Amino acid sequence: MRSSLNRRRFFLTSAGASLALPGLSSLLAKTANSLATVHATQGAGIGARRFVAVGNLLGFQQKSFFPSIEGREYESTILLKPLEPLREKMTVYRGLDHGIRGGHFAVHSFLSGVLHSEARDRKNGNVTIDQYLAEKVGNQTRFPSLTVGSEGGIHGGCQLSWTRSGVRVPPITNPGDLFDRLFSNDSPKRRLERKGENRLQKSILDAVNDEAKGLSKKVNLEDREKLDEYFTSIRDVEKRIELRRRWADHPKPNAPLDKPSNKNTVDDLPILYELIALALQTDSTRIATLEIGGSFLPQNLGIDKSYHSLSHHGNKADAITDLIKLETYQIEQYGKFLGRLQSIQDGEGTLLDSTSVLFGSGIGSGNSHTNSDLPVIVAGGGCKHGDFKKVESKGLNKVRLCNLYVDLAQRMGIETDSFGNSTGRFS
Repeated sequence: MRSSLNRRRFFLTSAGASLALPGLSSLLAKTANSLATVHATQGAGIGARRFVAVGNLLGFQQKSFFPSIEGREYESTILLKPLEPLREKMTVYRGLDHGIRGGHFAVHSFLSGVLHSEARDRKNGNVTIDQYLAEKVGNQTRFPSLTVGSEGGIHGGCQLSWTRSGVRVPPITNPGDLFDRLFSNDSPKRRLERKGENRLQKSILDAVNDEAKGLSKKVNLEDREKLDEYFTSIRDVEKRIELRRRWADHPKPNAPLDKPSNKNTVDDLPILYELIALALQTDSTRIATLEIGGSFLPQNLGIDKSYHSLSHHGNKADAITDLIKLETYQIEQYGKFLGRLQSIQDGEGTLLDSTSVLFGSGIGSGNSHTNSDLPVIVAGGGCKHGDFKKVESKGLNKVRLCNLYVDLAQRMGIETDSFGNSTGRFS
């Protein structure tokens, strides 16, 4: 039996979905992981609610990011000045975080509020807000979500998006691959091949499922719980196969630009933003994330230092100057993205009006490795903006970042009053 399962796992892996039995101590089965599903169905388009999250791996210089005066009369800091033209389309927050520690190793919790190491005992694991939203509304588009980021840099590369089963969603790492994902159609021959692969994969999956069901009668309670998680993974892959089949004969939209070349994370950032905007405009997806990671090289901005070392500036004036130059560039590109969404008509409003765009980091201060007082901006989404909001950051009245995520989920039309480690709504 083990050999047959292994052969089937090989095929499932080669076809783009890895699935294997969990470790069952009572049967001495080998441990393996399963990849999360990728959903796809057809969307409605105009006026639909959308969500984009942009995460920075190393945070921002706090003194240059946060204003000193709360409310609508706040004065833009040096890092916020590039966003001044869109001031009435965004809100800046201070005091929000998840109440956790871990330095660089806690950055992955930015969109979940849950450390990966603590996810196993939670019902929803460490599912991130983008993947949570994709579960709810992602079946309306070809891609339930798009995860874009870098695999390079410190501590494992892009870790912005996680499924509820604790699997990191691997990112699309460059503009060329993202372009192909959005606009490149398979040849007729390749479409036929994919249909055959889908049928064969479904057949093998059914066989694996049947064998796993047979095991459930022979294992103890602990292993039965593991099998239940495994069955959930099987259902995820089944959805992936079905939705992939559903889209097989639907051509992708025509590309409005030539395929971009891949350069480096700094030079690629503007085109990645542009492609995400096009993905939203063509209703290829309604959920997207972009992580700016450790492969963002200051040398490509004329700074002869590493990004990581700059974040640990030790309050040295020259290092802070270079860091602000780097961070200003990132915020400038975010502002241009917002402006691009604002320029695209979407029904009676603009694409920015229908898209909530979260910007921030799981690091509060890179210099001290803290995960508190996170830099957070929310733009668009058709909400009233223009404020700098400072919230209670300590004690019984602390406002958690996940409370804001509850609000964002509700703006997407999802009926929920909790997410991650939230204590209620933000507003």
